[in-house]
Amino acid sequence: MPVPGHALVIGAGGVSSVAVHKMAMNPDIFGTVTLASRTLSKCDAIAASVKDRTGETVATHQIDADDVDATAALIDKVKPDLLVNLALPYQDLTLMEACLKTGVPYLDTANYEPKDTAKFEYSWQWDYQDRFRDAGLMALLGSGFDPGVTSVFASWLKKHHFDRIRTLDILDCNGGDHGQAFATNFNPEINIREVTAPARHYENGDWVETPALSHKQSFDFPEVGEKNMYMMYHEELESLVTHLPEIERARFWMTFGDAYLTHLEVLQNVGMTRIDPITYQGQEIVPLQFLKAVLPEPAGLGATTKGKTCIGDIATGTPKGGGDEITKYLFNVCDHEEAYRETGNQAVSYTTGVPAMIGAAMMLQGTWSGTGVFNMEQFDPDPFMDMLNKHGLPWEVRDLDDPLKF
Repeated sequence: MPVPGHALVIGAGGVSSVAVHKMAMNPDIFGTVTLASRTLSKCDAIAASVKDRTGETVATHQIDADDVDATAALIDKVKPDLLVNLALPYQDLTLMEACLKTGVPYLDTANYEPKDTAKFEYSWQWDYQDRFRDAGLMALLGSGFDPGVTSVFASWLKKHHFDRIRTLDILDCNGGDHGQAFATNFNPEINIREVTAPARHYENGDWVETPALSHKQSFDFPEVGEKNMYMMYHEELESLVTHLPEIERARFWMTFGDAYLTHLEVLQNVGMTRIDPITYQGQEIVPLQFLKAVLPEPAGLGATTKGKTCIGDIATGTPKGGGDEITKYLFNVCDHEEAYRETGNQAVSYTTGVPAMIGAAMMLQGTWSGTGVFNMEQFDPDPFMDMLNKHGLPWEVRDLDDPLKF
């Protein structure tokens, strides 16, 4: 039996809250959990909730994750076995640098983004491959739901059902209602940057770019119902077509309600989604960052959010052993209210925080191991899929008559 490990979690939002609660619920894997963020009071609030719900103690620290030396000093002080980055994607590279400086493995849930450009790609982190390999360290990228579970879903389908996956569609539906006129269920700045960026999908060896939210179709989601979903770009497409090169077409779809899109259009039209700085009363501000400050905090939406999420993969291709093409739909349904009862957070945070915990468990227990920088689909999916069933994100696979048409 592996010795329980020590995870240092950076970041104190809703995803972090879920991950830390779930780590504390598994002390046989996570013997020690340390939580650090720029705002110590947020860490202390999570630690108090964990103590109340599980009886476990979580140590807390204040840290500026943009400061490599300060982060390295904290790592040297607390001596973790793994750094779990649940801060913002802007901080991925500084935290990877701190891990290299101190000899500690690294895990995150989202790829690096430069602050001044809404650009979503793995190139910056993949460039760390040689440095992590030469240091004998492992970095696991994108251990959330999408990316993360959706990538594992694809590799599980390939392992158990397909000789070759020809087309892959990832569908993300949040059927929850939080009762707010306009709010985002995860970090507003990241959410709006993603939604307003041009859509891209992979087809026949090339990336095809289209205007944001220009392609829509309806889909009947299990336990949620029929919703409009829109094609957009998401980073797991890049890693999946790299590591499953037989894929001819890969697309990502996300649902949005009419009210959300109307608010977003107005905010765009008045310049509130801009990410370039402007000068106001002698001070430089970024409109989108100001908007984030006035919108509801996603971590505070759990108490009022009702409904379910449904996220999964639709794959079409040649079945094991050959024959006519088949289509499989592999998905998870998560209930907002059940997630809140367990961890005090809504399902969007839950569906990302639980896979972060599972990815950390895979690394601490040595189930997934290696030196260098890895994406989720590069490892055996079975132990991860087993833990999803055991820790609150059960999945189901169904046969479909046809691939997703568009």
